[in-house]
Amino acid sequence: MSLSGIYGASSDENGLAVIQRALDLGVNFLDSADMYGWGHNESLLGKALQGRRDQVIVATKFGQTRTDSGANGVNGRPEYVIQACEASLQRLGLETIDLYYVHRIDPSVPIEDTVGAMSQLVAQGKVREIGLCEASPPTIRRAHAVHRLAVVQTEYSLLYRQEAEETLQTTRELGIGFVAYSPLGRSLLTATVQSAEEVAQDRRKDHPRFQAENFEHNRQRVRQLEAMAQGKQCTPSQLALAWVLAQGEDVVAIPGTKRAERVNDNWGALSLALKAQEVAALSQAFPVGAAAGLRYPVGGMKGVYL
Repeated sequence: MSLSGIYGASSDENGLAVIQRALDLGVNFLDSADMYGWGHNESLLGKALQGRRDQVIVATKFGQTRTDSGANGVNGRPEYVIQACEASLQRLGLETIDLYYVHRIDPSVPIEDTVGAMSQLVAQGKVREIGLCEASPPTIRRAHAVHRLAVVQTEYSLLYRQEAEETLQTTRELGIGFVAYSPLGRSLLTATVQSAEEVAQDRRKDHPRFQAENFEHNRQRVRQLEAMAQGKQCTPSQLALAWVLAQGEDVVAIPGTKRAERVNDNWGALSLALKAQEVAALSQAFPVGAAAGLRYPVGGMKGVYL
């Protein structure tokens, strides 16, 4: 998403370089969506994967739409599932998508109908595995009863834990993997954003976590992470990512960036071994509910954890 204008400008040349750097390091899981730049991100990813398709698991998502007013809509109708998949395959330049998600749950369509259409894509060989994003435990159970879910994706970080940890109880019971998006709190846990003004030109300006006293509260909380990272001789980003990865082998983190140097930094988290007491200390420093500000603006919160 970072490579398609959500967090400020990024040229295609830069985007390709970032993806190529990740692949060179050994990153083998790339997560896109048809609404990231409304098709741009999938097209960019398709270009980056030319000659390197076999190195990576390609994930993309459908379900968010753009209304005539420019606002985001949602569509989980079976006929749209098929249509959206065909469009994504074309943009990606692929015959098969490794992992296909429902990006947002459509409350007007039974999840059984949406997942039923996705299961047809699996049967046709156009999709290998399916998953849900921002789905509540009851929705996960209903979907899984129609077709086995490979993973569920939910925001999960030291700052935002409650819904993810509730979800993990369900995914573990059902044998479903978990993908943690925004594991760096949309940059807050990198400790590189010193003021809300630094994000005034991108999507983050609309997020409550970056606004007024919320930002100051969160920034003070992150100072604890900085101190702990200094003690471990690592960056705050690496420590925050290592905490997510320490939650279990069923948890995968997908930090996004538009800078190659950040890819290098994030990759270093894999070499950071945390002791049980260090994981516990981080959890205590960032208890559930520690962050100030909702995960999304009020309107966006109506579309998550459904």
